[in-house]
Amino acid sequence: MVLTDRQRSDLHAGIHEYLLAQEGDDFAQAAAALARADPDACSSSKSNPSTNNLTTPLLEKKWTAIPRLQKKVLELERAVAQNVKIHAHRPASADSGGRRMLPRLPATHTLQGHSAPVSTVEVHPVFTVVVSGSEDGTIKVWDHESGDYVRTLKGHTNTVTSLSFSPTGSHLASASTDLSIKLWDVDTYACVRTLRGHDHTISAVRFLPLAASSTSDNHNVVATNNTATGESTAAAGLDAETAGSQHVLTASRDQTVKVWDVETGFCDLTLSDHGDWVRCIAVRADGELFCTAGNDTTIWVYDHERNKVCCLRGHEHVVESVAFLCETTTKKTSVSKQVEAARDWVASAGRDRTVRLWSVSAVSCLFSFEAHDNWVRSVLMHPSGNYLISAGDDRTIRVMDIQAKRCLRTLEAAHPHFITSLGMHPTLPILVSGSVDTTLGVGCWTSPSFFSPNVVTN
Repeated sequence: MVLTDRQRSDLHAGIHEYLLAQEGDDFAQAAAALARADPDACSSSKSNPSTNNLTTPLLEKKWTAIPRLQKKVLELERAVAQNVKIHAHRPASADSGGRRMLPRLPATHTLQGHSAPVSTVEVHPVFTVVVSGSEDGTIKVWDHESGDYVRTLKGHTNTVTSLSFSPTGSHLASASTDLSIKLWDVDTYACVRTLRGHDHTISAVRFLPLAASSTSDNHNVVATNNTATGESTAAAGLDAETAGSQHVLTASRDQTVKVWDVETGFCDLTLSDHGDWVRCIAVRADGELFCTAGNDTTIWVYDHERNKVCCLRGHEHVVESVAFLCETTTKKTSVSKQVEAARDWVASAGRDRTVRLWSVSAVSCLFSFEAHDNWVRSVLMHPSGNYLISAGDDRTIRVMDIQAKRCLRTLEAAHPHFITSLGMHPTLPILVSGSVDTTLGVGCWTSPSFFSPNVVTN
């Protein structure tokens, strides 16, 4: 027998207790027989006067506990497997530089749902949520872990060109060619405010983190109600501290960049330094710098007080995308020297088929990558500060090694059609790509060391 004497005694006592709790002579006779076979173990049951009144004998409790424990074990095993997949990007050594956090084929999910090309994608900074905007005028919400569709946000009447989550993830901003900017509550997915003021297509929208924007003068909020749209314009509709941002930046084909107060809904400032369509905006995580670029091939850099810092020139065609280091807005006590240096950099991509890296302090182009075979639509700077990730009309996603100054990895045919946008999580190995393709839908990427959703259309 594999049972010890103590275990055998407890088992017999439990069986004897169970038999005594049952009704009928047969159970009583079985209990008496067991008591004669092992009187020492069964003596405790006989001496307990409440044994016959037990509603749930100890043996029954233990028996029913087994399925519950088995179910719990399965749930924990699934959680462990998921955590292994999510955290597999963590470098095994300090000098790996985040290389295992780089994208690889194949895609994990293909999320189908849009009826027109996807124009923009964005990853939530906290939840396992990805949002996509499309030429069909809708915003779709997805769960990038399961690949499930969550819901559709409707409100725009034309192409959704840009999406941006607030630093805390509590709100979502969307821009459209219908000349409006909408602010959405992520908890309820209700539109809490609509901003209007641009005279042409709105190309980009970005939240300015509160750490920097709060240094500006605060505005008194006047509560009103818009009966036509049913939206509240009271400060309660969007609280700056909850959102982690006081201002939203927008860029437009009307050649301006506007700064909006999210609580009042008023435009605080209009920047008119560009001489043509302003297509993109990037904001540094600490909010101290932001930059804009577009058809005039220039990149204007501003500080948090909206003063011009510098103008970067070098692209020979339209600048489609700009990016600072991808990192969280939470201040870190210590960072690597590479990350500290990367905070001074700006990455840009354009129709001249190049990806360029700029130094803001030196006001110069550090170097230019010419790996793409067609227009480059989107660029990101890896959280480690060691890589640039870009995508474009050649249907590839490319990883550029900044220190080696070469293309480290190419994801060939990442989409069957032009890739329009990229989005990346600052701390998890999650990359999102959106495409013009109208047959496959909204999709997601992963590999043993990388998880990334990619978005196309249906």
